[in-house]
This record gives sequence, structure tokens and C-alpha cells, in this order.
Amino acid sequence: MGKRLSAWWAAHGPTKRRLIQVYAALLYNAHAKGFIQGDIYTGPIKNLCVPGLNCYSCPGAIGACPLGALQNALAATRSRAPWYVLGILLLFGLTLGRTICGWLCPMGLIQELLHKIPTPKLKKSRITRALSYLKYGVLIVFALALPLIYAARRVPLPAFCKYICPAGTLEGAVGLLANPANADKLSMLGVLFTRKLVILIVILAACVFIYRAFCRFLCPLGAIYGLFARVALIGVRVDAGKCTGCGRCVARCGMDIRSVGDHECIHCGACAAECPTQAISLKCGKITLLGAETGKKKLARTLIAALLAVILLVGLGYAVNRPAAQPIAEGAEAGMRCPDFTVPLYGEQGGSFALSAHRGQVTVINFWATWCAPCVAELPHFERLQREYGDRVSVVAIHSNLVTEDVQAFLDAHGWQLPFAQDPDGGVIAALGGSTMLPMTVILDAQGVIVYNKVGSVTYEQLESLIAPLL
Repeated sequence: MGKRLSAWWAAHGPTKRRLIQVYAALLYNAHAKGFIQGDIYTGPIKNLCVPGLNCYSCPGAIGACPLGALQNALAATRSRAPWYVLGILLLFGLTLGRTICGWLCPMGLIQELLHKIPTPKLKKSRITRALSYLKYGVLIVFALALPLIYAARRVPLPAFCKYICPAGTLEGAVGLLANPANADKLSMLGVLFTRKLVILIVILAACVFIYRAFCRFLCPLGAIYGLFARVALIGVRVDAGKCTGCGRCVARCGMDIRSVGDHECIHCGACAAECPTQAISLKCGKITLLGAETGKKKLARTLIAALLAVILLVGLGYAVNRPAAQPIAEGAEAGMRCPDFTVPLYGEQGGSFALSAHRGQVTVINFWATWCAPCVAELPHFERLQREYGDRVSVVAIHSNLVTEDVQAFLDAHGWQLPFAQDPDGGVIAALGGSTMLPMTVILDAQGVIVYNKVGSVTYEQLESLIAPLL
């Protein structure tokens, strides 16, 4: 039985794994409408993290990237604890570990496909094994330390996403810019995008010659999952009684492992087919998924049960740990009069926006930031609202006090005509019950009474339906 199963895995296992990789990539990016319209999905499911590395800003992405969510959570540690993202990473690590890298990561799939291009290949060695620890340095510096340091200065900086992440460049930037609907944004590209594009090209080129180059040397998410190598529910198991220590499993593996199942192992199962004594099996806890004791039907049933269990756990984890709804400050509830405020405007002529000067008009206040993709995506709705309703509706877009780049240069590149204001100390958004979660929209009637105050993206149709009864 063991030999037959090893032969079956050698013949069919890689194909089955490839199919699961493709299915995972399609599931992560199931928002097909985004590829057609050139925008990103911002619905409620987007708050849920997918297991693998998949950019939040990809036009098809229906969930958040756990690595991006971690950095954003660290950036917000001054106002709330990052319980949700820590809980979800713990959940993924304890259940799947680096099995995610081998089976459920779109970037892993891309790297493996590139490596199939016929070229001379760089074999693993002591040098590549030493370089495999570089990803832990990237994790500590770019994914943890820099976001925390800048959070202390009240400046959000998802450093890995902003400066390195090839998934962000390929899926997010290139994915959006490739759509004709975003052709006007090409003129906005600067040095940062050029640097990231060069990094992407270098990484993709390296993957042609080096098996999973990004995964082995740079990926912080793989580094996190590697910490759970010995305790993850699903992974590989070696029967010490059957193992002869021949070393064929380590030699066959394309990763820089020292032993089967260590922190570098992605649990792809290739070693199970290589083992002459069938000592290696894929396991889920004490249940053998693939090995001398299993058959195809039991393997399929167990895999389905394991995946359903993970989905259930993820759903429960999200329900328990999801970010709490934004609090509404006293005096800022719907039906209450909005506190008066005056904020400085961007622009060469300066000036300010005083709420008291717009009594008698319906007022729409949008809180946004250049680093918030959903915020930027919805700004044209407010521009259109101002243009079509004229003096009947007053609109102001207030930038968060968390600034990471030249806001004025950003506005100049777009050419928007809205009044854009600053919230230098974050006092205005705080008075209205907000924090660092954006976008946020507040609508006041002609008497200055709040009729709408929520965090989240809005459409133009929603805005019209909200202000129509007030006019």
C-alpha cells in the first residue's frame, strides 16, 4: 500500500497541489468586477484576512493581507490594541503554519511557475541556507520595528508594504494601472513606484533561477508561519522507526531545510514520494492525510474536514476579534448638533474652512488620507457631489493628521477642485468619534445636526440618497 501511495503522489500529488494553489488564488481574488472596472473591493468581507500573501489593493482582492493588516494594526497601537490581527495570525499559524506557503499562497504559485522556465538553476548551498535567515531580519525591521517607531510619532508607515512587497506592486499597483480606467493615474507615478517596480523585476527574475527566491529569503509572512513549524496542526511527520537517515528527503527539497518539517519546510509533500521507506507522511494532528495508512478516499475526506474546520475557526476568530465599531463621541451622535470647528485649507492661497460659515447648507465632511486606498478611490464621488449640487451642498475633505507624504503634491497631481483641509492635531475627527480608521463620512443638515456619521466607503448613489431628503 505504501509504495502504491508513494507512486500515486509522485504522479498526481504535484498536480493536486497546483490546483489547490490556483483555487486559493482565485478565491482570494474573486472580485472579478474590480478587474473590469479598475477599482478595489471595499465591502465588509475586506476586514477578514486571507491566509497567504495577497495585496489588499489588488482589484480582485476580497480580503486583507495578514502582513499588511499586521503593519496597519501596529501603526494604530496608540489608539487600540491589535488583537484581531494577532489572533488571526495565531490561528493560521497553529492550524496550517507554513502549509499556507506551499499550498495557499498566490505568490508561492507565481514563484513556482517562473521557476519552470527552462534555464540553468542555482542549487541550494550553505550560502542560500544562511540567506534564508534574512527574512527574519526583514520581519523585525520592516514589518515590526519601523511601523511601531513611526506609530509613536503618530505617523502610519507599513514599511514592508510601502518599500518592498512585490505582491503589492504586481497585484495592487500594476493590477490597477493596467486597467484603461486608471490611465490618468500613470502621470502620478514617482520615484517610490519606480524603486518598487525595480525590486519586483529583480525578485521575479531571481525566481526563474532560484526556487522560490522571495519565499526563501525575503518573505516576512513565511517567517511568521515558520515559528509555528513544530506545533502546527497540519504539516509533515517523520516516523523515526522507519527513517534510515539516508538524506534523500532533504536533498530533494528545494527549500533550505535542515530536516523535514523544520521552519523552512513548506509541507509540499514532495519528500513523501522520495522516501524509500515511506517514513514521511502529511498529517492533521494525529490523523494521517497521506502516508502508508491512508487511501485516496480517506485523504479526500480528511482534507475536506480539515479545510472546513479551518474556515469555521477563521469565522469564529473574526466574529470574536473583529475591530470594534467606531465609537461616537458625546455630542457627535446622529440627531445631535455637530461641534463647531475651523481647519486650515491646503493650497497656495491658504485660508480655512469654518463649519459655522456653512450653516444653512447641507454639509458633507469626508475624512481621508493619501495612504488609504479606499479613501482615494471614493474622493471622486465627493468631487462630483460638489460639482452637481453647487451651493446647496457644502463639501470638505479633511486629511488625517497621520501624514506620510506631501499631501499638496498629491492633490496637485490629481487636480481635484474640492476644498481640502488639514486636521493638524486630529482634534476634529476625534470630536466626531473617529480615530485612525478611514475613510469616515459625516453629513449635517442645514441646521448643523448630524444625520450620518460612519466609518467605511460610500458610493455616489449612497451620498445622493442621504442628502436628498435634506434639500
